[in-house]
Amino acid sequence: MRPRMRFDDVAWEQAEEVSDNWLLQFLDHDVLVPIGYFMLDQNGCKGNNFNILEKGSYNISFQLKNEHEATIIRLSQPGAVFFPEEKVMNEVATMRYLADKTSIPIPFIHHSGTKKESPLELSPFIIMDYIEHETNMCYALNSPGRPKEERGVLDPAISDDRLRMLYGEMADILLQLSIPSLPRIGSLSQINDFTWDVTRRPLSMNMNELVRVGSLPQTKLPDIHTTYTTTSSYLEALADLNLEHLIHQRNDSVDSADDCRRRFVARQLFRKLARDKRLNNPALDKGPFKPWCDDLRPANVLLHGDLKLAGVVDWEFTYAAPAEFSYAPPWWLLIEKPEYWSEGLEDWIKKFDFRLKAFLKVMKEHEDNAIKKNRLKENQRLSNHMRESWESGDFWVIYAVTHSFAFDAIYWQKIDPRFFGPTVDYEEAWRDRLDLLDEQERDKMEELVSRKLEEMESRVLAWDPDEYTMAFHQHLKERKEKEDEGACEGD
Repeated sequence: MRPRMRFDDVAWEQAEEVSDNWLLQFLDHDVLVPIGYFMLDQNGCKGNNFNILEKGSYNISFQLKNEHEATIIRLSQPGAVFFPEEKVMNEVATMRYLADKTSIPIPFIHHSGTKKESPLELSPFIIMDYIEHETNMCYALNSPGRPKEERGVLDPAISDDRLRMLYGEMADILLQLSIPSLPRIGSLSQINDFTWDVTRRPLSMNMNELVRVGSLPQTKLPDIHTTYTTTSSYLEALADLNLEHLIHQRNDSVDSADDCRRRFVARQLFRKLARDKRLNNPALDKGPFKPWCDDLRPANVLLHGDLKLAGVVDWEFTYAAPAEFSYAPPWWLLIEKPEYWSEGLEDWIKKFDFRLKAFLKVMKEHEDNAIKKNRLKENQRLSNHMRESWESGDFWVIYAVTHSFAFDAIYWQKIDPRFFGPTVDYEEAWRDRLDLLDEQERDKMEELVSRKLEEMESRVLAWDPDEYTMAFHQHLKERKEKEDEGACEGD
């Protein structure tokens, strides 16, 4: 069984083509100069040195600086971000909320705006302070001399002292995020200078990827004004989303008829568990709900040369989520995700368990210290919840609903045996579970199998991008047609 569902390669190729070509325009002096002057026109932006800072997964950043200070503008990349306006609104509200409610060092925002308000109408943007730093935690968790290709995984030879220091910084961040309570599940809106509310859907990284490389129509996502008042209703919505993903991904979703059945059975049974409210703690069903960042990982934690925290960046996919999300131990303790682990899931679990014990020991020490200083209450400890989540298997439930492409291996190896009992062969366990589906569900399964096998005969683009990505995609298409016409005339 594949450890993860492949991306729809046809959609992925189109998304990457749009993103790569959009970035190429910044090699043009006539594009860069207006961006620099735009920054100078904003309050708080000063400097005489302007340059491209970096390209991230979802944004490209430019820096304006002088000898005393630096400011950056961050533009959302078409082809990478399929909800650019919503993403920027959410991130601005989140950053201001966390700056007000926590002591986590977060860049100060000077200005933000829509594509229409951006320089040359390039994309939605945020202008913020640049956080001076020497490195990030991902590099700090690796020895300087380690081969570059191995740095996506925690260095097994890292010293205990270095690991304790870095784990301590991360523990403090997670503890601070676990304290605020929010009224509903969803994304934050800023009402006024000192008031925030949850008013929009919880826009997640997983949702963006499902539309971008999973062929999911945007209409299958929750409406933008949807929020959730219970954990159980949210988990059910996420379970529905995983099923819709299988149904709608046009290419590379299944390998065979039985592979399709296996994936369908897993998603139907998981949805039954969600509907029966067996996936969440009843005592936490109505909250408290906590700030949760899908992209909080070592690469986004900036450090000074002494490995002390300098700042935390990339808050775009942050929303109020069930407490169980915060209670799940962080998957990034090994840096690499379980579905990408070259030695397989069981080896990842073994190594993760070892690192988790070390992390929770450090977290407990920081909790003890925070309690002594009256910054944390005894009932706000996070370490006990994380240990229980790992030992009970709740960790895997949260991972499955937030990582749709990794769902299948996680479900059959970690969730199905927990709720429906062990089987001899987890790859064939779906056959034993067919009796748990009713006749209508089995009929739908066979209809889906027939359609998926027909779809495998051809590879077409089934894509529902945002208007900005689509516009640039059309621009590239027209440009290519003109180039082809020119080539023909030349011949």
